[in-house]
Amino acid sequence: MTISNPLTPEDIKSARAANSKLRERDLARSLGISEGEFLAAWEGEGVRRIRPDMDTLFSRLAEVGEVMALTRNENAVHEKIGVYEGYIPRERVAMFLGEGINLRLFRAHWVHGFAVEKGEGDDVKRSLQFFDAHGDAVHKIHARPATDIAAWNALVDTLAMRSDASVPAFTPPVVKAEVGDPNEDQVAQLRERWASLEDTHDFQGLIARLGFKRLQAVRAVGPEFTWRLADDAIDAVFNTAAEDGTVIMVFVRNPGCLQIHAGTVSNIKRTGDWLNVMDPDFHMHLKTSAISECWLISRPSKDGEVVSVEAYDEKGDRIILINGFWKEGEANAPDWQTLVKSLPRHTIAPAA
Repeated sequence: MTISNPLTPEDIKSARAANSKLRERDLARSLGISEGEFLAAWEGEGVRRIRPDMDTLFSRLAEVGEVMALTRNENAVHEKIGVYEGYIPRERVAMFLGEGINLRLFRAHWVHGFAVEKGEGDDVKRSLQFFDAHGDAVHKIHARPATDIAAWNALVDTLAMRSDASVPAFTPPVVKAEVGDPNEDQVAQLRERWASLEDTHDFQGLIARLGFKRLQAVRAVGPEFTWRLADDAIDAVFNTAAEDGTVIMVFVRNPGCLQIHAGTVSNIKRTGDWLNVMDPDFHMHLKTSAISECWLISRPSKDGEVVSVEAYDEKGDRIILINGFWKEGEANAPDWQTLVKSLPRHTIAPAA
């Protein structure tokens, strides 16, 4: 089944001309189409379709040098500046484990690809943009002044689709089935298995096998392992980490990509609803007004306690996750433990 989209490319371009200052993503939403469908309207006018071939793309991307990697979900944007190094082409979830760019790439969601050029002369902005079957962005790569444009163009030519190639149709998003409330036996098993965790990488699989959505499990397991924080705790995390120089790990995920920053943060700015990090190699834009619940989550491991702060929207989808820095053989550093244990707790307002 494909989307029945009554809009022609000409309709979309006319809407762009009439709303030149509106962000493309927001304009697409106002038109009732996806960002990918919006971009496809300009094919042949600064937009080329490219194959979302991870192995070809990411095995050669280091050749272009410095770029910006961008991964976002509805309420958080994560940008890392660096070189795509350390590609691991695993079958289901490919990875980058470079010092600058650290990604988990979920292959099944990489369906559409575009090479985009905007502007003229010395002001051309170039990007590679990838979308899932519905046209929702999974990952974007932006050229920067230090990018090797000859290598960039050669890579685009390698990935370019033939004009007669079959192009996948955009499909409507699937409505997620509701997950019922857990029963007492499920909760008891959750607590038992949570307490016996030795590797935090097993955490998500544990939850899924027991039939929980992530936020359901966080709510259900009890105060030994999780406790709800004040809605503005995320501000405190970033501001305190910036003041104290605490090394943190910042995770933003959508269905097709997980992007990670590991390091310090320093330049924290607020603009209306948005909390921003504007550091030389890491930019983050977080819509804090979209946070419905914020939780502190403790997981045991063979190396000690690993603690994270997670924020969720009103649909129960995770917006952002923040960890203290840790690696195999080490638990979270003491400064992170001190920071998170001092965060303000959620309080229930007294009835009027």
